[in-house]
Amino acid sequence: MARTRRLAAALVLALGCLSRAEAGTQREEQLADAVRLALAGEIAETRLPSPHFDNPAQLIRHVLWIATESTRLRRKIPDRAAREALLETAWYEARRAGLEPALVLGLIQVESGFNKYAVSRAGAMGLMQVMPFWTHQIGDGNALTLFRMRVNLRYGCVILRHYLDEEHGDLFLALGRYNGSRGRAAYPDAVLAARRAWVINASATRVAIRAP
Repeated sequence: MARTRRLAAALVLALGCLSRAEAGTQREEQLADAVRLALAGEIAETRLPSPHFDNPAQLIRHVLWIATESTRLRRKIPDRAAREALLETAWYEARRAGLEPALVLGLIQVESGFNKYAVSRAGAMGLMQVMPFWTHQIGDGNALTLFRMRVNLRYGCVILRHYLDEEHGDLFLALGRYNGSRGRAAYPDAVLAARRAWVINASATRVAIRAP
């Protein structure tokens, strides 16, 4: 009951944020069974973030990256613990999907302005503005879970990775598909510009992820 009330309250808050999200419309497409099952497996993975560093220098660079980006994110997310949780989760889910953390942060900036309860006019939800149909295609069907930070970032990163693979590594086209505006430059250009603002020290955090 308490969980239901929390989710209902999140939905009310999200509806109040409707005009603030600028996402396009990810288009539902028929996935091959093998692709759907692979994506579902990626979404359902239960490992908690557990980065492994090969040496102390990597750990120091990672800690500095979190501290630097946390400072830059202060105006968007005043609470320090919430900022650092977002950065750690974004870093983990990006690396897990083979993406650059700075790219994921840039996408979040453009899609939702770091508002985890954002809902677009098209119905896209949360930080990475994931369309609810994805929860039926590759998840448990509960769209309200997209308001949960880690769930939303898991979906967003897995979907972007899927589009990147479908576009044979072409990030411009993959971002267009993510936004539902494939072939038009405005959205990819905006995300890539935002990415450049988050790229400081990002290349220094290329470390392995180890299951706990």
